[in-house]
Amino acid sequence: MADAGSKVCHAHMCFSGKDTLIDGSNAYAAQMENAASFSSLLPSAWWVPQWPAIAGVQAVFTTRHGGVSQAPWDSLNLGVHVGDAAPAVAQNRRILECSLSRAAGRGVALQFLNQVHGWQVQMLPCYQELPQADACVTHLPGHACTIMVADCLPVLIAHRQLGVVGAAHAGWRGLLGYEGVGVLEALWQAYTHLVRKQDAGASHEAIAAYTQVWLGPCIGPTAFEVGAEVYQAFVQKQAQAQHCFARATPSGKWWADLAGLARQRLQTLGVTQVYGNDSSQQWCTFGNPSQFFSHRRDAAVRGSTGRMAAAIWCCADR
Repeated sequence: MADAGSKVCHAHMCFSGKDTLIDGSNAYAAQMENAASFSSLLPSAWWVPQWPAIAGVQAVFTTRHGGVSQAPWDSLNLGVHVGDAAPAVAQNRRILECSLSRAAGRGVALQFLNQVHGWQVQMLPCYQELPQADACVTHLPGHACTIMVADCLPVLIAHRQLGVVGAAHAGWRGLLGYEGVGVLEALWQAYTHLVRKQDAGASHEAIAAYTQVWLGPCIGPTAFEVGAEVYQAFVQKQAQAQHCFARATPSGKWWADLAGLARQRLQTLGVTQVYGNDSSQQWCTFGNPSQFFSHRRDAAVRGSTGRMAAAIWCCADR
């Protein structure tokens, strides 16, 4: 199958009038130029989020290209837990960290997590090698909030003025959460805590107004089949979630739209500036095998698959 997304997000960032942060100024032009320069220094197969540039904030999403792993992890597998050779994974992680540091013009330290499909959030920097969490946040320069995916939804969040950033790994379990609090709600709580450390009087509405979110590639709504219990669990918590499911006849199961469910949760939080994954085919990890790893597509057939990463960080020169 052809990869419809192969020309989408690794090109220079695009901007619309409503995305303009510093209206017509030289400073805004400089932000655009810096974003384009950063993108041009990365491997062309990697994706840079198409969202309004924020001074001093950079982000990237890797694809399966640019590493040294052999099949079925070919080639930029970043997961140490999927059966790939440890030296190859270590080299792939060095490739990623060195590429980001070179493109950013300064050191960028990746912080990987022990992801468990939960909703725990880790503050960075963290001095554990692999803390158990499915999201992380920071306001300190040079520490990259990093999460791995191979069908689950990567979510990046950033404040447009204060340099607070975060990332989340959102599968259906993490999105659903417990008693109304899932990984996005937990990420929001940790993120707003850091924002209020710099702006103690900021209201929920004010923080949301200065927040933007990017949703990365994940398994799409024509490939992600779930049981009736998953459908019922979401709809019982939020009635509008029914619009993110379609019956998968004749199995009696449901097709689920992860990105759509995430957009609903973000809207409930008051976050309206959401970019990236619109649930179309170009964003589907399952349907674009030459670009993306997919656990659901590959694990049963090839025995395993690799992991991609989404990372976001602040630079020192805000």
